[in-house]
Amino acid sequence: MGLFLCAAASGQPASKWNIVRCVDHAMKNNISVRQADLQTRFSALSLTQNKASQLPTLNYSTSAGYRLGRSENPTTGVLEDNNFFNLSMQLQTGVTIFNWFSKKNTIEASRLSWEADKAQVQKAKDDVALNVAVAYLQILLAKEQVNLAGVQVKQTTDQLTTTRKRVDAGALPELNAAELEAQLARDSSSLVTAQASVQQFLLQMKALLNLDAGEVFEIETPPVDKIPVEALADLQPEAVYALAIASLPQQKINSLRIQSAKKSVEAARGMMYPTFSAFGGLGTSYVNIKVPNFNPGPFKPTGAIVNVSGTDYVVQAPSFVQAGESSIPMGTQFRNNFAQNIGIGISVPILNGRSARSNWERNKLTVQQFELQKESGDMQLKQDIYKAYTDATAALQKFNAERKAVQTSEKAYEYATKRYELGLLSTYDLLNSQNNVLRSKIQALYAQYDYVFKMKLLEFYKGQGLKL
Repeated sequence: MGLFLCAAASGQPASKWNIVRCVDHAMKNNISVRQADLQTRFSALSLTQNKASQLPTLNYSTSAGYRLGRSENPTTGVLEDNNFFNLSMQLQTGVTIFNWFSKKNTIEASRLSWEADKAQVQKAKDDVALNVAVAYLQILLAKEQVNLAGVQVKQTTDQLTTTRKRVDAGALPELNAAELEAQLARDSSSLVTAQASVQQFLLQMKALLNLDAGEVFEIETPPVDKIPVEALADLQPEAVYALAIASLPQQKINSLRIQSAKKSVEAARGMMYPTFSAFGGLGTSYVNIKVPNFNPGPFKPTGAIVNVSGTDYVVQAPSFVQAGESSIPMGTQFRNNFAQNIGIGISVPILNGRSARSNWERNKLTVQQFELQKESGDMQLKQDIYKAYTDATAALQKFNAERKAVQTSEKAYEYATKRYELGLLSTYDLLNSQNNVLRSKIQALYAQYDYVFKMKLLEFYKGQGLKL
């Protein structure tokens, strides 16, 4: 699901963070998103490696050594008393011809797993965006509470000023001024608490954005009335659920995991059958043994006599005289000792501790596990959507009721103020009426933000992103 965000124009300075800037920064710097991205890279490497496993292997090896005393001549196989240097080189290759599509299915399983991990990155981004939006709304609510507390302080201050004048003139007792001073102290304390709440929520937002806690950070404050909200009639739970199944990353992840697991089952089954492969190699060697050279000498009698046609002949044998030593050149030995081999191999699993079959059965159970996980996820998603719809409906009704309560309490406070000015109402009753107005406004503010958040959650499930 492509997550997009819109920010209402507020006329705030460019240095302040709007919701779009917050989400963009979080998606690039949030640790959860970065961890999900790393997992995607691991999956991509596994896919690349599995693809490369189809290619023939090619390995070159060489060895060199010096042998002392009686040892076997590497080129003749004869035991000799010689000290010599030897060098050998081999080039080997091999390729799998057929293994019942085990490698092919392994590659496809890796590809599907990679796709699932990419969807996991999108889910991490969506979760971060939703958390940032919630934190943003919390900051806006806390700022509104600061404004309400500030208005309350000003209102109580004005009342105290007016009452102090009347007390000094003797029209009201000192008790009225004392009660208002106590109320001003309580209102000032509420203002400080509200301001502290803003700073706490700002710190939470910095953590989501992976910003330093000491960095200067301020958000734009668009009026909550300007935040676009879809009509509740357009967010019926069945329609939202159908869109969520098709667009939310988690549902896509579950489907891809199942497909990947099924391919792993096919790959594991192929490993229980014979594997056909081809191989080949080249090799040669060199030994620097000195070979004696002999020249022919005179014939010498051996003492044996042979009679041929009545005539006796003395048998003679040739003699040889050593004329030095020589070694066969390296190039000549490489050519003379050059050898090649080629062949076809068959590997048949017969008894392997049941590892191949156990792996196959284990992969089949993994498919069932992912299917149950998907079924559970779809069921939980539907329950969440219905709950969000019910909560949004209740939040709208509560918000409308709280707005009426504000109107009623403000009218009651207006009457109370007039009676107080005429001396027909005690300070206690006036303060009680004033506090009722403040409570009703705070409750209405909570209800309004709760309604906006519940609606935004439904829009999120619908796959339309977050619009603030």
